[in-house]
Amino acid sequence: MKLALRVAYDGTAFYGFQRQPGVRTVEGELIRVLTKLKIIESPEENDFKGASRTDRGVSAFFNVVSFVPGERSDLARPEVLNNHLRDVWVLGVAEVPADFHPRFWATSKTYRYYLVDEGFDLEKIRECAKLFEGTHDFSAFAKLEPGRDPIREITRISIVPRHGYYVVEITGKSFLWEMVRRIVNALRFCGLGLLEQEDVRAMLAGTYRKKVPPAPPENLVLWHIEYPGVDFKTDEKGLAKVKRDLFERYSRALTRAALFGDCLVEL
Repeated sequence: MKLALRVAYDGTAFYGFQRQPGVRTVEGELIRVLTKLKIIESPEENDFKGASRTDRGVSAFFNVVSFVPGERSDLARPEVLNNHLRDVWVLGVAEVPADFHPRFWATSKTYRYYLVDEGFDLEKIRECAKLFEGTHDFSAFAKLEPGRDPIREITRISIVPRHGYYVVEITGKSFLWEMVRRIVNALRFCGLGLLEQEDVRAMLAGTYRKKVPPAPPENLVLWHIEYPGVDFKTDEKGLAKVKRDLFERYSRALTRAALFGDCLVEL
């Protein structure tokens, strides 16, 4: 038997997803609790794998890890795990085939970026977003790793206006390092008139002197990963703990935003 966990986390509490010596990471927190509860012996022995290695500061509402459980597989439930995890929450558990791999079985990923409105020209942002859809060489919009193909396909970009900010939603099968954050900054520059559509076309065609820098990671969340045929089940007690924790973070952030908003109004 192999299990997959759907996990969410506050990325600002971690030094990224992938485990690293000496720093707190999402994988490290999950492994700490799974080994403590004897659900696994070690990540190596129990074939622990993750879907997406989000960067430092990036959050997730839907990331996935999988493993072959040990003697206490009965404890691999949101109700139990969420009472031991800190800044990470298990939103669902699925029994998956033995050859399941959370990264390679994913058919698409969707990221959301929360972009504060700086007086953007929304029409220009949307026109710019259309240029990124389809299959392109994203070398100008990524931090390239040796051996990784820079050709990627973006299936959809949507820009949703909200009160005082925009939600930029980007869907594709796979992404390069910092690719989403650099695309978002390109959209921002287009909306401010600092970048023209011709510039973006040229960069996608491989003509550029400088790359677009990445937008800050704290506003980015891995929103959804598509796994056809995989059904993540949860329990009410586990979700209740998640809702309490998220509401506490939401209320704290909201009151701080109101405080600074009033200061700005008074200046």
